[in-house]
Amino acid sequence: MKIETKIHKFNEPLYLESGRLLEEFEIVYETYGELNEDKSNVIVICHALSGSHHAAGRYENEAKAGWWDKFIGDGKAIDTKKYFVICSNNIGSSYGSTSPLSINPSTKTEYRLKFPVLTISDIVNAQMKLYKVLGIENAIAVVGGSMGGMQTLCYSIEHPKFAKHYIALACTAYTRPWVIALNKVAIEAIRHDPNFKNGYYLKDDLKASGLVGLAVGRMTGLIAYLSPQLFDKKFGRDYVDTDGLYELFGRFEIEKYLEYNSYSFPKFFDPLSYLYICKTLNIFDAGRNKDKLEDSFLKIEGNLHLIAFADDMLFFPNEMEEIRDIMIKIGKSEQISYKLVDSSSGHDSFLVEVEKFEEHVRDILKD
Repeated sequence: MKIETKIHKFNEPLYLESGRLLEEFEIVYETYGELNEDKSNVIVICHALSGSHHAAGRYENEAKAGWWDKFIGDGKAIDTKKYFVICSNNIGSSYGSTSPLSINPSTKTEYRLKFPVLTISDIVNAQMKLYKVLGIENAIAVVGGSMGGMQTLCYSIEHPKFAKHYIALACTAYTRPWVIALNKVAIEAIRHDPNFKNGYYLKDDLKASGLVGLAVGRMTGLIAYLSPQLFDKKFGRDYVDTDGLYELFGRFEIEKYLEYNSYSFPKFFDPLSYLYICKTLNIFDAGRNKDKLEDSFLKIEGNLHLIAFADDMLFFPNEMEEIRDIMIKIGKSEQISYKLVDSSSGHDSFLVEVEKFEEHVRDILKD
């Protein structure tokens, strides 16, 4: 599989939903496969909160493949022998696109807490500018899970002629109080960590020692990303062999797992980016704050495909069923499909249980 990582700098403003603007911005993106002559074999991939443009493949000396490597590649469901696949790092994220740690051209200093709040629409509009530069006017499909699924919904509504298929996994039409509450834990933990220094921490300090507040926030996310059933199966009530049961800070295996996967996170993911992304997720509403979601879904011209996961504890299946029901109600039953996956890995099933929905996606792309 041919894989390339590139960066494009836009010396033009990006006007934001808030009324603010980014005077200039950069997008890091990765491509897989070959773009055909008439640029008609494009599939767009949208990543989740902590994801990046590195969706698939493995570079030389790289220990870990891209986050959706099970799904994207030669001969896989999204076949890079047939399709030219592109995944952009969201603006606001930690992996090279313009973010709170970028230089504000007006002040010549890092934005930090003066970075503007972004919406899903802003992220998508930035990506659309990239496709224009690349001469890509249409895609076969836009595909994304979780926050990437929100982007997919946004594409289907706000850029309805861009793709034939919009495949949204494990997401919602608007963020419910449950997720906002989970994000609040992370936001408060980060803000009130003394080492956060009101957003003016030293980056090298975090790489060396991390940030407890972000680690605690990440723990909250990990609990919601998995499921009680998975915890029972994977950890049970097993206790760490080297810890005493009657030691106050002795740990069950689930506690060890949360520590291991959370305290390393701040060493590679920026806490300011995490704060801004949480805000982006919290204010997401495909209805664009209108009285009825129907008004937005009436704009959809392509085929919208929803894939939900039975034990998803972050965005519950009924949230995607609501989208399906609205599409049917407004007379778009021919443009909507819905698949409920009998999953066992919680919200993360869209990443790790690809075998349960890959044939469904192959069938969609054949059409």
